[in-house]
Amino acid sequence: MASISDSGHLLSKLKLKEENNDLSSEEEEDDEEEVLLGFVEKMEDLSDPIVPPFVSKAGGAPEWLDPINLPTGSSCLCDFCSEPLQFVLQDYLDNAESESSCHRAVYVFTCQSIACLLKHQHQQSDNQLEKTSLRSVKVFRCQLPLINPFYSSDGINKAPSARGVALCCWCGTWKGDKLCSGCKSIRYCSKVHQAMHWRSGHKSECKRLTNSDMPRKAPSNTLWPEYVLSFDSECKAKAEAEQSTDHGNVSLLGAGDEFDGMVNSSMHNFEGHDDKSSWASFEARMAKDPNQVLRCPKGNGKPLWPRLSGRPTKSDIPRCRYCSGPLRFEFQIMPQLLYYFHVENEADSLDWATIAVYTCDASCDKTNVVYKEEFAWVQLQ
Repeated sequence: MASISDSGHLLSKLKLKEENNDLSSEEEEDDEEEVLLGFVEKMEDLSDPIVPPFVSKAGGAPEWLDPINLPTGSSCLCDFCSEPLQFVLQDYLDNAESESSCHRAVYVFTCQSIACLLKHQHQQSDNQLEKTSLRSVKVFRCQLPLINPFYSSDGINKAPSARGVALCCWCGTWKGDKLCSGCKSIRYCSKVHQAMHWRSGHKSECKRLTNSDMPRKAPSNTLWPEYVLSFDSECKAKAEAEQSTDHGNVSLLGAGDEFDGMVNSSMHNFEGHDDKSSWASFEARMAKDPNQVLRCPKGNGKPLWPRLSGRPTKSDIPRCRYCSGPLRFEFQIMPQLLYYFHVENEADSLDWATIAVYTCDASCDKTNVVYKEEFAWVQLQ
């Protein structure tokens, strides 16, 4: 590795000092910002039924807002290993005041390989992400006007008027544009999922299947558990948590078990004092609402960064690829979601400290691309 001159060291220290000062001011501002927190609820625990796809959810398969014009090709794949991406969550917004985006949803997908996320993060630290455009975490935004081909405009009957395209039999996520050459009835999004389904039992049943036997749900057991997302303000959630503590009923996420191990291992991964200090502040903020899996600031909020290093500068956030306008921070995914997904706390397991999602500030609709790819910044633990 090439040596760095003393002047280079000095410039680096000055730059780090400026970034530290910026972080301190941002943290002070974050304490005053109003934030909506997302929490997971099991489907069977809901008192009111949900109407897909008008739902914010995590795990399982996505509820596509436009059931016809799904992302295809390389958009569905990790850019490093070319494996199909796994659905993480979707955030739906019913925006009746907007003509062009009455219905709006943001979808997040990730590669399940921690090695690919490490490559993604490495490119970020080297400022190479925009040059190469390689992603292991991908974000898509879809919006529909009030009058659209799929849903009624009366606000009551919101059942899709079209069934939508056939989805992959294995993952139930991506468009199934590859047909099994044997039974001619099962579709897949990729050769990878076709091979997995073949090894899992389709080999023995292939010739016996007909179109009427085609499974309606994905048979894969690799999908994460499915939850509905509910939201509450950070201040209110904090007050309720304190009230529960006063009554001795507080139930901390994974208290004393697997999640504590995840937190402790994260602390050991941070070598620098500044990173450990930043993580301690992050953990203290999280402890106020330990079950949160999503943070959505109101207005022009900023992410709550777990680490001092590896935060994006303003120049690291690209402009919208469709209208060239600025992107704004929309929400961030917290590490607790991995606990609810039952991801093991092993050295080679999928892991993140946070995933910050940025979308077009104007929610532009400049092109015919229905699912517009947005931007995610990944911080690993």
